[in-house]
Amino acid sequence: MPEVHDDGARRRDHRLPDVRPLDPVHSLKAKLGLLVVASVTVAVLITWIGLRNELGPSRTFPLAIIVSLVLTQLLARGMTSPLREMTGAAQVMADGDYSVRVRSTSRDEVGQLALAFNTMARDLEASDRVRRDLIANVSHELRTPVAALQAQLENLVDGVTEPTPAALELSLEQTERLTRLVTYLLDLSRVEAGASALVLGEFSVGDFLEECAEAVSMVDAAKGLTYVVDVTPEDLSLEADVERLRQVVTNLLQNAIRHSPFGGTVRLDAYPVDDSVVIEVGDEGPGIAPEDRDRVFERFARGTTGARPHVGSSGGTGIGLAIVRWAVDLHGGHVEVADTPSGATMRVTLPAVARPAPGVSTETPADQ
Repeated sequence: MPEVHDDGARRRDHRLPDVRPLDPVHSLKAKLGLLVVASVTVAVLITWIGLRNELGPSRTFPLAIIVSLVLTQLLARGMTSPLREMTGAAQVMADGDYSVRVRSTSRDEVGQLALAFNTMARDLEASDRVRRDLIANVSHELRTPVAALQAQLENLVDGVTEPTPAALELSLEQTERLTRLVTYLLDLSRVEAGASALVLGEFSVGDFLEECAEAVSMVDAAKGLTYVVDVTPEDLSLEADVERLRQVVTNLLQNAIRHSPFGGTVRLDAYPVDDSVVIEVGDEGPGIAPEDRDRVFERFARGTTGARPHVGSSGGTGIGLAIVRWAVDLHGGHVEVADTPSGATMRVTLPAVARPAPGVSTETPADQ
């Protein structure tokens, strides 16, 4: 990362090197004390040497003052260099460049301020990168269904295409895709806003997964997929926020549908492990390369290698799996890509009895 220095200060002090002999000192007060001691000591030493050599006060005192001032300026410049660099960096950041960093070598309060400034600059750079990625991804994802829907409707209006059920179904598919994207964006806004309240209740895992499978099968029937729900034991129950968990399973199912072959099978399995409940959503698609399995849960993640070359693309937004991880983290659980010989299996592990993450507020359905 580039370092920024104040050019005006550099021009003013171009004859003085930027030395920092006091950097190891941990206190700014101690540095100021050492600065005073050093300047006084030099002045006294020069005066003593001058008097010993019979130079006289008229020549010794001005020389002592000049040397003391030069030494003070040299040491003070090194002490205040981070402050001047931060001023220059702030001006550069005001123009939109968040890649600048200041040199932080001292251990006193000024050095700690420089470290905090660099941390802030890194956070701002990351936020700006996420904002740019969001705009680019949303623009891309919106453009595709909007363009397809516009072309289809124009053909219907111009009489090029007859308003047959098949033509209307294509328009409906693009509209549903737009709806999913808007839903993802609303969920993402909740993530950014830190919305983390959970409405906890106990429910049957088997009935819940059957409902989720039935809902997505009605919407995504074009591929002719088969949904298999296997819950062991049949009366397995879970205490969680059912709507948040529905969001998790639906996103995982949509991801599985997107990558499943026509006529394939999507599996939903659930079983207990110790004091947790594991829910798995598996498909018969090309799978996810091992090097991409950690990245797919990051926002806007798109794999570049492996069996599934563009994770989050192919009609995806790169947001759904990030929302899955966020919702699972709220419950104090974790989500991962299971190691399976074929296809891709997303594994969600949740506490059987709710143990939300620290800082997450909870309520019961009766509180609403």
